[in-house]
Amino acid sequence: MQQNNALTIAELATIIGVTSRTIERNLVKLQKDKRIRRVGPDKGGHWEVLHS
Repeated sequence: MQQNNALTIAELATIIGVTSRTIERNLVKLQKDKRIRRVGPDKGGHWEVLHS
């Protein structure tokens, strides 16, 4: 995500080799932990990594 912040959930799932639901759960946890945040809308927005 640091190198390509416009990746979709489906693309992340394919790259990592897990289900889309697993990615969604992990994104929610990372957002709760304030490690990432969503900038912009669901379509056309991107992820910002706050702490690596």
